[in-house]
Amino acid sequence: MPSHGDLDRQIEHLMECKPLPEAEVKTLCDQAKAILVEEWNVQPVKCPVTVCGDIHGQFYDLIELFRIGGNAPDTNYLFMGDYVDRGYYSVETVTLLVALKVRYRDRITILRGNHESRQITQVYGFYDECLRNMEMPMCGSISQIFSIIYLLQPLLRVRLELQILQTILLNVPHEGPMCDLLWSDPDDRCGWGISPRGAGYTFGQDIAAQFNHTNGLTLISRAHQLVMEGYNWCQEKNVVTVFSAPNYCYRCGNMAAILEIGENMDQNFLQFDPAPRQIEPDTTRKTPDYFL
Repeated sequence: MPSHGDLDRQIEHLMECKPLPEAEVKTLCDQAKAILVEEWNVQPVKCPVTVCGDIHGQFYDLIELFRIGGNAPDTNYLFMGDYVDRGYYSVETVTLLVALKVRYRDRITILRGNHESRQITQVYGFYDECLRNMEMPMCGSISQIFSIIYLLQPLLRVRLELQILQTILLNVPHEGPMCDLLWSDPDDRCGWGISPRGAGYTFGQDIAAQFNHTNGLTLISRAHQLVMEGYNWCQEKNVVTVFSAPNYCYRCGNMAAILEIGENMDQNFLQFDPAPRQIEPDTTRKTPDYFL
């Protein structure tokens, strides 16, 4: 395990959007794996904490997020996944978050989204930048709030069942509980439905309400879907979507948001626009038209 001084140097370097040497990245990933493998699939998270949605490789907007929400370790963070793809700086973005996790393991929680898998990154950009995968918890539990990058699935009725899911896999299966957790979305219709994404399910307000009631929860926080104001309540406030990539894909014109949860479970949303200075790499690529 490197000294705090080494990690501080790496974080300072990464905060300037400068990639680390390959050997250091590999060591950092090994250190993160050793930490993440010890965490629960439903990882307990202490309050106060700031909940963040999709980042998608928009590095300078991640720096803006820290400017708005506060730097670690002064602020505790829960990131709900989808750190890579589409943005110009996926490697720098995910490396910085991993370095922060290793440096402040009890202050930073990083969950796995569907973009943290080989199948998706091969299509949407990150696989072009590097060929590594990481093992991550699927969900976070903040007292009476349940956080997951996407949501639920028909076979999982209580949080305890999530604990037995094996997430130490290089790839997300094409079907089954793990796939469903990463792909399912809320819907205006009641009950379960077939997702138009071709993976996971849709679920109605009755499903979310029953899930919260069964598990003694008050709210499900999720990411994954672009919302123009950065956050969106739905299903009679049983579910909230948090999206933290402003001007998604550098063209959608949306605001971003983070959710601050205080020690008494009070909730406060902070909205923010893109970083004032967006720097494009020497070689850019066209972002896909199909938004996940």
